[in-house]
Amino acid sequence: MTAIDREIVLVDCRDEVGLIHRITGVLQARRLNIESNHEYVDPAAGHFFFRAEIAPAAGPVPADELRGALAAVLPAAARVRVTRDERRPIVVCATREPHCLGELLLLDAVGELPGRIVGVVANHADLRGLVERFGVPFHNVSHEGRSRDDHEAAFLAAIDEHAPEYVVLARYMRVLSGAAIARYPDRIVNIHHSFLPAFAGASPYHQAFARGVKLIGATAHFVTEELDAGPIIAQDVTPVDHTFTPERMAQAGRDVEKLVLARAVRLVLEERVFLHGKRTVVFQ
Repeated sequence: MTAIDREIVLVDCRDEVGLIHRITGVLQARRLNIESNHEYVDPAAGHFFFRAEIAPAAGPVPADELRGALAAVLPAAARVRVTRDERRPIVVCATREPHCLGELLLLDAVGELPGRIVGVVANHADLRGLVERFGVPFHNVSHEGRSRDDHEAAFLAAIDEHAPEYVVLARYMRVLSGAAIARYPDRIVNIHHSFLPAFAGASPYHQAFARGVKLIGATAHFVTEELDAGPIIAQDVTPVDHTFTPERMAQAGRDVEKLVLARAVRLVLEERVFLHGKRTVVFQ
């Protein structure tokens, strides 16, 4: 049983009149101070979302007691979580491109990532030197000469060794199987080098160049079995013009990709993202 120090309370459930009053009443009765809170109602679905950061004003309260008290005043099937505000372990997966991985490693090193990179797993050895400069374990699990199933099993074993709460695909260029995704359901974050749903799949910058686009972007999303179609967490764009070749577009896109992925990882680790069907509700 975990006692509450500084915690995050997360609720999503069917919307009803008086939900805020009921939730805050439970917190007040236990002398828990709300330091920040957000709420949102999806009017079309009639669904309520709530996030609050709380701290005890008169001693700790057991987390399971608080969860139970909240569930008792909420609609049936309400999802209630009470989670500690702490740095959660993540494993980052990569192939050869350093920009997204490097951004996350740097943020972790200077204490600006609300998580801990406990390992990096890659199917090529190119990034070993970069990763080991930050004192992070690096696992090269090559796919050369191996079946997809055999490689994926070894890849997952390297990830599992670190028991991460989340897995981040930082330009990891192999498609995960449904079984691999099911191993970490709703806990795998990917960066796609395009402003989805436009230009999904391979070579998005060549697709964008062919269409003469004036904005290129990047999309961070949860991984699902449908390729590049998982719920979107964060997106951004940067302007381009007719002078940009596909290579210059890719260079500009890399700058956007690393920032979008870092933002998405931060939002997820800070428990600011609710899954809502194929969409997300994100409290910035």
